[in-house]
Amino acid sequence: MDMSVALDLGREALVTALLICAPVLLIGLIVGLVISLIQAVTQIQDQTLSLVPKIVAMVGVAVLLLPWLAQRIAEYSQRMFAGA
Repeated sequence: MDMSVALDLGREALVTALLICAPVLLIGLIVGLVISLIQAVTQIQDQTLSLVPKIVAMVGVAVLLLPWLAQRIAEYSQRMFAGA
């Protein structure tokens, strides 16, 4: 295996990991911003208030996107084992 193949494999692994993590992290970011805005408007300064809605939203999105996420991981694994 030469250096260019190793770099391509590493790049593809990072892109796949980013593609898998992005939807869940994006929902966590959006829910966190909404909760922060609600806290700022209502002047509630509880730090733990945003934790539960973010966790619930992120787990919910992960469950909803589980077939798509599993398909992406399976495709990546097939490409790695096929040597393509």
